[in-house]
Amino acid sequence: MQSPADLSPIPHAEAPRDCPLCPRLVALRASCRAEHPDWWNAPVPAFGDPQAWLAIIGLAPGKHGANRTGRPFTGDYAGDLLYATLDKFGLSSGIYAQHRNDGLKLTGAIILNAVKCLPPQNKTLPIEETNCRPYLMEAIVRVPTLTTFIALGKVAHDSLCRSFGVPLAKAKFAHGAEHRLPNGMTLIDSYHCSRYNQNTRRLDAAMFEAVFAQAIELRRD
Repeated sequence: MQSPADLSPIPHAEAPRDCPLCPRLVALRASCRAEHPDWWNAPVPAFGDPQAWLAIIGLAPGKHGANRTGRPFTGDYAGDLLYATLDKFGLSSGIYAQHRNDGLKLTGAIILNAVKCLPPQNKTLPIEETNCRPYLMEAIVRVPTLTTFIALGKVAHDSLCRSFGVPLAKAKFAHGAEHRLPNGMTLIDSYHCSRYNQNTRRLDAAMFEAVFAQAIELRRD
């Protein structure tokens, strides 16, 4: 069985396959392995370019998406919009086919998660976010070319701010909001591209694309 490090562009920033840090997530992982032994069912590694300028920070793996396939946002509804947007802005090459062996590659972008393991009901606990934060911080260190982050949702936003020691009171989450981070880096917020947000029209393709256009414009500046 492959480990997260085997699939990662930044292997030294990955959690072990049987990471024991979060009992609730460990229990769910064991249940999923028993129910679906052919699924990934392990911490999901980063995916993308190890020399990226842009990092997309997600919440955590979805049960039928990344937890099943072993690649962020792959095999679920959220991934359809994310990968279509990356393609539109020239940040990927190849065809997204909802499995990790489809040959898709990211150029200039990398996808990370605030929490690497599947949480019950897609909701993480603060202690789980804290436990996983060192992996997020190590991933950022391992990609020294990063200048810009897009946080998908408030949990990703909060975790990234805490990683950089930015008080949340001074960097409030809002779709399209920009926040300055240490070392001249920038965080841009986006509503998560989840099925729920798309179905309720809280987020549509134009809104999502606008955030990526914003990131690219910042890079040009």
